[in-house]
Amino acid sequence: MVGLARLETFLNAAEQLSFSEAARRMHLSQPTVSHHIKMLEQELGVKLFERMGSGLMLTEGGRLLMPLAQKVVRDSIELEEMMDALKEGIAGSLRIACSTTAGKYILPQMAARFSQRYQGVQVTVLRCAPVKVISNMLDAEANLGVVSYEVYDEDIELQEFFEDSISMIVPKYHPFASRRKVVPEDIIGEPIIMREAISGTRRVVLSELAKHDISFEDLNVFMQLENAEAIVQTVAAGYGISFVSKLAAACQLEQGSVVEVDVNGINLRRKIYMLRKRVKEPHRPLEAFWSFVHDPSNKDLLQLSKRNLAVE
Repeated sequence: MVGLARLETFLNAAEQLSFSEAARRMHLSQPTVSHHIKMLEQELGVKLFERMGSGLMLTEGGRLLMPLAQKVVRDSIELEEMMDALKEGIAGSLRIACSTTAGKYILPQMAARFSQRYQGVQVTVLRCAPVKVISNMLDAEANLGVVSYEVYDEDIELQEFFEDSISMIVPKYHPFASRRKVVPEDIIGEPIIMREAISGTRRVVLSELAKHDISFEDLNVFMQLENAEAIVQTVAAGYGISFVSKLAAACQLEQGSVVEVDVNGINLRRKIYMLRKRVKEPHRPLEAFWSFVHDPSNKDLLQLSKRNLAVE
């Protein structure tokens, strides 16, 4: 039976294409790494690496093994975490109030991963207006809140969740689409579909435009919608331009029905925060989720916005 330690050694060596670098990362000696690889090759009956000058390259067998080894190691880690959670006895309900599009994209996936590890916890995600998030927590309607703005309240503890990115999108045949970059003054007069007044997206956009002496009244806002996906569809149909999160527009951007255009001199990145009420008696499912969010296993999910797939 193939040993887990040998698979972990193989994965480190395959990622670095260096036994010495794998040894450094794993805090092992290089002879130990070499021995692990040699024993693994003997167990599998195939050669996994070939020498290329002073470096290494994976053989066909090594390339086939890599995704399978990753799955085995990942499943092993997940199993250990599930057993740890079972021993800790964490169970109950967790209600999360969310005011941003993170409630449609990042948060449900994060909650699903959490539920896999802590199977005794039932998670409910509540979509609500920004002003209701804090009141829901203070009134014990929710254990946790997710918002797109900082909260200054001595009864509330705040933690950064992830960074979101907002894009200006235009129809694929719009003159801006071929330019790919404009200045803030260029959008004056353009028909704009804007989020509703309480939207975090709208707040960020107007704040940045104000730095260029452009107010809401200067813009040709002919429609306001509460739903980011509806805005993207309206832009794709050719009715105007808008500002939305990249996660909301991800499919249409990939399909080419809308085009992202940079606006020089404005920063459309924002932080998404998690909030919880300060209490004397800790709520164990909440404490577990609060820590789980920044577990290294969730790095891929939190990096979505930085890979041009963001929120609200």
